[in-house]
Amino acid sequence: MGRTPVISAPTDRHTVECGGSLSNDECCLASKIYLGHVESLIGSCDGIFVPCIDNLGHFKSFCTKFQALPDMVANTFAEQSPIIVSCQVNETIEHIGMRDAFLDLAAQFACTPREAKHAWKQALHAQQQKEAADAAQQRQLLQNAPGNGITVLLAAHPYLAHDPYMGGALSDMLANMGVTLLYADRYDRKRALQSSFHFSDTLPWIVNREIVGSIMNLHDSVDGILLVSAFPCGPDSMTDDAIIRYIKGKPMLNLTVDAQTGTAGLETRIESFIDILRYQKRGGYVHAAN
Repeated sequence: MGRTPVISAPTDRHTVECGGSLSNDECCLASKIYLGHVESLIGSCDGIFVPCIDNLGHFKSFCTKFQALPDMVANTFAEQSPIIVSCQVNETIEHIGMRDAFLDLAAQFACTPREAKHAWKQALHAQQQKEAADAAQQRQLLQNAPGNGITVLLAAHPYLAHDPYMGGALSDMLANMGVTLLYADRYDRKRALQSSFHFSDTLPWIVNREIVGSIMNLHDSVDGILLVSAFPCGPDSMTDDAIIRYIKGKPMLNLTVDAQTGTAGLETRIESFIDILRYQKRGGYVHAAN
């Protein structure tokens, strides 16, 4: 739309500590980090984009933190009174899809309907191209994985799996162990979503649906599954337990990351998990590791 976006710096310890000091104890780690990023932007831009993403249809909801972000930010930073630029996505009740929400956002920036539609088409195309490239790269990675090596599927929300500070340590550890690492969110999202309904008709959250669907489709292509959650994520607390109980046949390791998590504890658990997978690969038999 011809505006200049200001991007917050990558997450670091200060971001986590700052966000934690602004939050109450019941907030999940991801929302605490979000507030830390918002705080870093105040004073460096004209407005802060905080969308309200409620749902993309029935059984395709986002968690309450996504739904309440504009209010949470406004209340947390009431004294600073930052300008919050927002839009609402709610298909089930308001009948507002992602496209209409972003066209409304463009109108807030005084764009004409034609300019808004052009910006939306370009943005959507770029997003689809990026997702397709990630999926293609992962398919190639899986095809080239050594037959005697270990392949692990990392199943986590994207903002955790790909945050260098929060998920980077896990990725680096596995890479240093020679593990081929796949990401649940880099599988075909549409196919994953469709598959998730074979797991549950009523699972409310779309991101967890995509994770479950990816696990179901990649289950036979990996040696183990690493479930990672940010404490205390409500959707994950239910979904991860259901995955462990009902998706059988592969060893699983369930990790919960919080603001106090050190890499030493993670290293020990991941090293043990990879040892189990290697033992199984050599013909040993193990039960799923929780």
